[in-house]
Amino acid sequence: MTDLDLSPATSTTAALLDAVAQGLTVFDLGRTLTVGMPQSPNHPAYWHALPRRHGDMVRADGGSAANDMISMGTHVGTHIDALSHVSQDGRLYGGLDADAALEGGRYAELGAHTIEPMVRRGVLLDVPATLGVGRLEAGQEITVADLTATAERQGTELRPGDVALVRSGWGQHFDAGDGDTYRGLSTGVPGVGEAGATWLADHGIHATGADTIAYERLAPGAGHGLLPAHRVLLVERGIYIVEAMDLEALAAAGVHEFLLLLSPLKFYGATGSPVRPLAVVGR
Repeated sequence: MTDLDLSPATSTTAALLDAVAQGLTVFDLGRTLTVGMPQSPNHPAYWHALPRRHGDMVRADGGSAANDMISMGTHVGTHIDALSHVSQDGRLYGGLDADAALEGGRYAELGAHTIEPMVRRGVLLDVPATLGVGRLEAGQEITVADLTATAERQGTELRPGDVALVRSGWGQHFDAGDGDTYRGLSTGVPGVGEAGATWLADHGIHATGADTIAYERLAPGAGHGLLPAHRVLLVERGIYIVEAMDLEALAAAGVHEFLLLLSPLKFYGATGSPVRPLAVVGR
């Protein structure tokens, strides 16, 4: 390739580099992982320890190094659900037999390692702003009417291949350290239901995310007993779900359309992976 190469790939790369040179604003949509953070009780908790600290071993020149050990479930903190995460009537996405899909204790076909890195158009659907509230109520369902009204108010068109992020404002409880309310095991958690998930899927989106612990609406007292949106998205439509996102700064800035960058860890055969999604816009 020479300096005179004007191929589409070259011009696109130049445009990307030019955008970087002009300056970008990056919104970090991932939660900081801390011991004791709010999480679903169905998954192993996050734990972090330092097996070696500075001074435990000192080199001849006085140098020292510390190191870490981390254990956690793959559905703790901000994370993405692989298509192997949920089954319905013994079947995974594509009609794959859930028992037969398990090879040596791992899901080779639909595991987290099969999720391609995402560099896609992202859309924020700020439902509380549309409804004129700071955040939704416990157990409140985000309806198709809510989603439609939000898209229309923002002038935001959902397109095939997009990543649609649905804000409920419930992440404010995570920020405040109110883990019990954020989990909402007895009081419920707002989110989309089966109808809302179907509406999103019908737009051909690639993935969807939310600021809540289980993405979808949790009815008061029901916990994680029924998750119809997971069935629609993961099993029936093959759409990835991202949970426990931090959407407050993005909403406060009034950003509804952006470049979304998201890359799962390549855990072979796992049902999910921690992620650190980034929303990028020009300055």
